[in-house]
Amino acid sequence: MKFGISTISIVPVRSEPNDRSEMTTQLLFGEHYKVLETQKKWSKIQIAHDKYVGWVSNNQIQEINQDEFERLEKDIPTLSTDILDIIEGNFHQPIIIGSVLPFFKSDHALINNEMFKFTGNKTQGFSQKKHLISNALIFLNAPYLWGGRTPFGIDCSGFTQIVYRLQGIKIPRDAYQQINLGTTVDDNIEEGDLAFFENKSGKIVHVGIVMKNNQIIHASGKVRIDKLDKNGIFNSEENKYTHKLHSIKKII
Repeated sequence: MKFGISTISIVPVRSEPNDRSEMTTQLLFGEHYKVLETQKKWSKIQIAHDKYVGWVSNNQIQEINQDEFERLEKDIPTLSTDILDIIEGNFHQPIIIGSVLPFFKSDHALINNEMFKFTGNKTQGFSQKKHLISNALIFLNAPYLWGGRTPFGIDCSGFTQIVYRLQGIKIPRDAYQQINLGTTVDDNIEEGDLAFFENKSGKIVHVGIVMKNNQIIHASGKVRIDKLDKNGIFNSEENKYTHKLHSIKKII
């Protein structure tokens, strides 16, 4: 089996080996993965941190050996925390909030024995739940993008996943997977809990992060703050409920 790591700021991961296929998620700088299958122009990968499977273009793959992959699996990831920053290797390149800085030490990350200098803000995560909301607010007004995980385009579950990851907590990629975590709460609802929403058939189709004062921050059109009650999300601008509440889960 082959292994790889992203040395590009953002790599689209698609549902099929085709440039026209939908983007289902994104790799950020420093995220590693297994290569499950290789074709002429595309490779099927499994992302290490959330086990998500999809296709990436071969010209965006940087291979690593199995030993480095296994060391990355044991490493507590250091993540960049500014919306946009610069990392310096053989050349300068931008990286996005939530990018991984492998084996970070003394202002340097290490990939394939290449040193990358980084002097920006970073974290290995915090246990205090209050930081979830401050991290979430960084993404406020980010445009909605199916499969996106960055302030330049993000979907609802990509938003909750990256906010929790900045806390040092790994959660799955999609809302229907995230709902399987934690415990359901009815009364003792806190900031940072995840609220899940269903369609008419009961399928989980949306997720957001609970805030105080009966509000929720979520990605719908853009990352926005709306009212939340037992019925769901109420959009004051449209004067209607936009999402039907299924349940609220406490993850931490």
